Amino acid sequence: MASELDSAARPGTADAVDRITAQWHRERPELDTEPMAVFGRIYRLARAMGDRIEQVYARFGIGRGEFDVLATLRRSGEPFSLSPTALAESLMLTTGGMTGRLDKLQKAGLVDRCPDPGDRRALKACLTDKGRAVVDEALAAGLVVQSEALGQLPPENRSALADHLRALLSTLE
Repeated sequence: MASELDSAARPGTADAVDRITAQWHRERPELDTEPMAVFGRIYRLARAMGDRIEQVYARFGIGRGEFDVLATLRRSGEPFSLSPTALAESLMLTTGGMTGRLDKLQKAGLVDRCPDPGDRRALKACLTDKGRAVVDEALAAGLVVQSEALGQLPPENRSALADHLRALLSTLE
């Protein structure tokens, strides 16, 4: 990946997206393919980094979906518990999808279902000590992979990229 980023960072060096947009320009010269150049790279980058992060999380016995649940509980702060409904809303899942993830995480000893102190009839998903250790280690390992990829860009470009992506994302959400 480093060599791909290095060559992509050098002006005048074409990548796969450049080749695709050039083909479209040849076939449909009246179309502006700049959006394809931007979003094609975002898609490829997200897919490549997603695959790498998935490999990192697999070392901890979890996938991205399980990581998302554990991370949501972890960053919620003490006592690291949320209702299944709050988790589902935060992760944009159905309650059925959340139940499946919680069952899997509970079986692995990473979460428990604990009584809700505010409602005796309800249960909350609670991060176990083991779950906290797993998510903390997986988060740190994932950030190493992400930092290595971003390390191919000068620091000022990283900050500018984050700013530009934030602005674009805010227009779409």
